[in-house]
Amino acid sequence: MSAEKASANRREFMKNTGLIAATTALAGVAIPRVHAAEDNTIQVALIGCGGRGTGAAANAMQVPGTPIKLVAMADVFADKLEGCHNVLSKKLGKQVDVPKERQFVGFDAYQKAMDCLKPGDIAIMATPPAFRLPHFDYAISKDLNIFMEKPLTVDGPTSRRMLELADKASAKNLKVAVGLMSRHSRPMQELAKRIHDGQIGDITNMRAYRMTGPVATVFSEKWPGTPSELLWQISRFHSFIWASGGIFNDAYIHVIDHCCWMKNAWPVKAQALGGRNYRNSPEGKPYVDQNFDTYSVEYIFDDGTRLFLDGRFMPGCAQIYNSFAHGTKGSAVISKFGDCGMPSSIYKGQKATKSKLVWESKVPADQTNPYQNEWNDLIDAIKGDRPYSEVKSGVYASMAGNLGRFAAHTGKEVSFKDLLNSDLEYAPGIDQWTMDSAAPVKADQYGFYPVPKPGILVDREY
Repeated sequence: MSAEKASANRREFMKNTGLIAATTALAGVAIPRVHAAEDNTIQVALIGCGGRGTGAAANAMQVPGTPIKLVAMADVFADKLEGCHNVLSKKLGKQVDVPKERQFVGFDAYQKAMDCLKPGDIAIMATPPAFRLPHFDYAISKDLNIFMEKPLTVDGPTSRRMLELADKASAKNLKVAVGLMSRHSRPMQELAKRIHDGQIGDITNMRAYRMTGPVATVFSEKWPGTPSELLWQISRFHSFIWASGGIFNDAYIHVIDHCCWMKNAWPVKAQALGGRNYRNSPEGKPYVDQNFDTYSVEYIFDDGTRLFLDGRFMPGCAQIYNSFAHGTKGSAVISKFGDCGMPSSIYKGQKATKSKLVWESKVPADQTNPYQNEWNDLIDAIKGDRPYSEVKSGVYASMAGNLGRFAAHTGKEVSFKDLLNSDLEYAPGIDQWTMDSAAPVKADQYGFYPVPKPGILVDREY
């Protein structure tokens, strides 16, 4: 579709949605929307104002050739919202149009922020993953396009419901992006095509590593008593399985996802191990979170191929953070360092040496940032009115994370199918929570939270 036709479609869409809004108002329903029907401006609401939400909003505003404004923000923490607003305002100027009356705080803030948008605008969802399902559901009801950060789910029941919502969103022609930016890495896109075309032969095994020092809120000291235990857990969401799947899901999902993409399949089962080595802070205070600090997972595909994942969060150890694919005709470096580190490359044989190099990626300078690419691709799909949904692959990538984590935490071989169909749900009723709600996991009398006990607790993680 030409740019002129896409622009015309957008103008017609804005015109029609303006008529719908007017009809709704006549019906007596008061909706606090921000109107821009006279131009092609896409309006955005940010739900979740932490570091990733701030980054996603900045990427949205920097899509070239498209007028985009941030018009509403929501979070459960007023200070996070304020800090994010200050950063974005300084960086993006007039593209940030979020006065106090469109800054919302609380567990229902996401609804108020989305209510400021028109059908066809975009909701960014960057809260801890446990909240993704109700936020996605509400955005669909408002006919909004969506950008959701990963992971999407932490257990089987929410994964099944998320897949149902994916079909509902597609039936309404909504465009939904998921923040698995590796799939928008131009080097990896070219590598995936070459691997799928058979350039390294049949994949026999893959290796993925994220072995670094502690990151984000992987470890937590005892709850200080304020804010509430629930809000404190949300602020330390990487430390709690209910909130995020723990650090496993958040940290390892990219390398798991892009390896499965290269294989063009998802694992059918996994076995794993892990352990807790350092259980005190450098100051000697005890850590009370639910994470292991080492993980090693063997993912098994239907044809017998293996993906070996090693993860570690320990200071002072070797930094190993990359991924590889090995095939019957050669091998590939998927990511040189990091989640999608350039260049990707292919080699004769199994040694990644210069003399064996067959192909190495080269990328135009304006497409080297996969975080920006994923936004450019989403906006391009919206303007061109093309089907666009990354939800199903996002759910399966999240479930692959759940699979490895559950196998490590229970010490059992776990089936992807069984875990997806499990009734074990870690944060039921989350859509009804308020600022006064109790935390779904409680500390004991000494301030410690329940931790996985492989071989002892085998049907749940804690």
